[in-house]
Amino acid sequence: MERIIIDRSKQHQTFEGIGCSGAWWAQLVGGWEQADPESGLPVRERIAQLLYSKDEGIGLNAYRYNIGTGSSESGKGNIAQMLRRTHGIETESGEIDLSLDENAVRMAELAVKYGARELILFVNSPPERMTANGMAHCDKAFPPKENLPRENYGEFVKFCLDVTEKFVRKGLPVKYLSPVNEPLWVWTGGQEGCHYRASSVRRLMKIFAEEMPKRKALSGVKLSGAENGDIRWYNKSYTRAMLGDREISKLTDGIDVHSYFLSPVSVPFFNKRVPYIRRFGKWVRKKYPGKNIRMSEWCHMQGGRDAGMKSGLVTAQVMIEDLTILGASAWQHWIGVSEVDYCDGLIYIDENAGTFYTTKRLYVTGNFSKYIPLGAKRIDCKATDARLLTAAFEKDGKTVIVISNPADEEITVKVPFEKGITAVTDETRNLEEKEFENGEIKLSPKSVTTIAG
Repeated sequence: MERIIIDRSKQHQTFEGIGCSGAWWAQLVGGWEQADPESGLPVRERIAQLLYSKDEGIGLNAYRYNIGTGSSESGKGNIAQMLRRTHGIETESGEIDLSLDENAVRMAELAVKYGARELILFVNSPPERMTANGMAHCDKAFPPKENLPRENYGEFVKFCLDVTEKFVRKGLPVKYLSPVNEPLWVWTGGQEGCHYRASSVRRLMKIFAEEMPKRKALSGVKLSGAENGDIRWYNKSYTRAMLGDREISKLTDGIDVHSYFLSPVSVPFFNKRVPYIRRFGKWVRKKYPGKNIRMSEWCHMQGGRDAGMKSGLVTAQVMIEDLTILGASAWQHWIGVSEVDYCDGLIYIDENAGTFYTTKRLYVTGNFSKYIPLGAKRIDCKATDARLLTAAFEKDGKTVIVISNPADEEITVKVPFEKGITAVTDETRNLEEKEFENGEIKLSPKSVTTIAG
């Protein structure tokens, strides 16, 4: 019989939770009033419930709201899919009016209603009126050109802070403002985006660091970023831009990175994800002790819809690696809901019929978000069977272990406590709970199992 071994004396990061983004689906789904035939709730509420309720869903605790650009209204730029365009939230007189993005704001409110404890406001591109080319993405140019002129930095900062203040005054729990998203990439179409060099990120964030403390309403809001888009490239550069500046660092409690590993290259050294996250995690903890690493965006990045355990196991592997090797304190999916033929959302919708269905990714994520308590400490954990991937957390004397079994056969393990509950997600079960005794657990083939005792 295989064993799961934990070492409570070796404690690591504090768990801050799991979340997802409302880009770009919320501006559509937030308007769906039709009843879900199973629950009787409006579809938009049932989707929020599935994502954020501990009792009726998977218990996510963070919701990412995408601050819009106005490209939806203008129609400018090379963005063919309408949902990848966002609404402007400024009136003609320059005031912030959240009702202009009513559906997406409603989904943020519903997320909070059903259990979200924090909102993260993030920006893909500044509003079109501030950009150099008047569009929500960059021009094709070599060398790449940044699309936010320096003379507009101050105006952009004011806009972001005004939006954040509006959310706060609505009573919504805004915890982070992230003004820069995937700055390394030179976005030239397909979706909104803005390129920044690391030096420009520092210059822009310094203005935020100067202006945010002047607003009493934002005293509980932290600055976050820079949300670099590939775990291999330039993460140290953008981290230094954020945490290497004393004034910026005062307003942050960590660094946000994305866990993508894009476009494999022909050199084998560059195709191994785990060594990159191990090195980066060790570097941050040594260079900036006391600062968290948050993984703020990931999806499977595979063409075609997959609602089964194949992508569910990939999700579990990345989550466990990021929590245990990178040392991420928080972990967030790119999107909660997908309307396209792609392996991304936790829930798929038919935008014409106004219907939805769930994925194994949703429930696998729930193996973490529903059972690991906020504020728990990660502790050392390993399995004697190398095929098993594990992560363990402890709080108030209680231990939660998540185990991914990608093997084609059942594996029996002995865990370090005699009784408790298991929650299993596999080909036929979705977070099915069962009590156990004698410390023996049968891990079904191709499954993710949470053990709490």
